[in-house]
Amino acid sequence: MSTARLILPADLRHGNAAACMATLQAQIRNSPDSEVEIEAGQLTDFDSSALAVLLGCRREAESLTKTLKFKQFPAKLRELALLYGVSELLVESA
Repeated sequence: MSTARLILPADLRHGNAAACMATLQAQIRNSPDSEVEIEAGQLTDFDSSALAVLLGCRREAESLTKTLKFKQFPAKLRELALLYGVSELLVESA
């Protein structure tokens, strides 16, 4: 099984979150792969909008019955997910 690999930008804040989510969701939708991996290793400047983007991608993948995996979350993003109570929805893959 092949995997589509998507990478979050370094800066993901309220101002660019909608555009980022639209782009990622289109990539998920248009990918012929049944598995999608989102890497967050480059993410350095972000706010809670990053969580909204990841949750939106999760919903998109689920609606298409695709497997979505998350990789390389910065520690601050993990903390933010815990704070907002969504960490169980954004589980990182090994």
